[in-house]
Amino acid sequence: MKLSRRIVLGMAGGIAALATGFTTPTFAGEMPAPFDNAGDVKIALVRYLSTGDFFQAYLSGVETQAAAIGVDLRVFDSRQDAALQADMVDQAIALGVDGIIIQHGLTESMQAAAQRAIDAGIKVVAFDVDVENAAIPQVEQSDYLLGKLALEQAIKDNGDSFNAGYVYVAGIAPLDRRDVAWQDIKKANPGIKELAMFGTLDNPIANSVANQARSVLQANPSITVMFAPYDEFAKGVKIAVDEAGMTDQVDIYSADVSTADISAMREPGSAWAATVATNPAVVGEVSVRSLAMLLAGEDPGHNVVVPPTLITQKFLNDNDIKNMDDLSANMPQFAHADVAVPAWMPLPPR
Repeated sequence: MKLSRRIVLGMAGGIAALATGFTTPTFAGEMPAPFDNAGDVKIALVRYLSTGDFFQAYLSGVETQAAAIGVDLRVFDSRQDAALQADMVDQAIALGVDGIIIQHGLTESMQAAAQRAIDAGIKVVAFDVDVENAAIPQVEQSDYLLGKLALEQAIKDNGDSFNAGYVYVAGIAPLDRRDVAWQDIKKANPGIKELAMFGTLDNPIANSVANQARSVLQANPSITVMFAPYDEFAKGVKIAVDEAGMTDQVDIYSADVSTADISAMREPGSAWAATVATNPAVVGEVSVRSLAMLLAGEDPGHNVVVPPTLITQKFLNDNDIKNMDDLSANMPQFAHADVAVPAWMPLPPR
């Protein structure tokens, strides 16, 4: 007896569901072309950033959703080398992939590379990099809202007048969008004074930022709020604040979250007061689903937005949250985002 791909997927999902205790979703119909023939579809993930827990979790989400659909996934990691990332797009084109996910990068280096993929008949989606192409859906975490929610919590905790340090690297799309929130908040609250702006993406990012933050805190001891809208930035600032003995003087507000971040936020007396985040694994899943929709001739929309959630140190402590699994259990929106989910789409086992 020949088993159809639909039956095989259903059996695999059922076995996984029994093993994990979760249920798998039901689907309205058969897998559309080109997914109706197992192993025929090849996709590539071309990464600019990969250091840190966020990017490991994002990759995990890409891998699990790709496996659920049954595609052949190739991963290219440029390690913050913009020219190499563009070359890797060309490598993926040469391999004959059907679709490419571009993860982060610089507009000036990725715009032409993304267009070359489109010209070759390859479907492309971009996560947190603006390739300025109407044919390419942009997957994002509503970065403006990430920044805005974090800063609103900073104002709630510290009032609308305080001295701040700001960690920022220009030219990275999510950081640029979060920067708009920072500029808007400062304009609306003139009592907020930015005493220092600094930042780097040199590896290891947290340690490199810590080196900068030590000098900033020494030169500006009146800083009471640090806005570090990327968790590797926040880790670096926390290292410097701890070493300076300023944990009771400085509050840190960030974006993104991981198990390591949760542990750092819950340390006794931690200066890390709040973060705003989506589950990076879920964002990875959404990236693959958006690309799969394009390959199936469907439109996920030009802006595919995964909504973020405010996570405070108090919430983590009150609910004794130790890891991402605990966070998902207490915040159901972390376990799954109902974004880019057509009826035929297989999801990873829950």
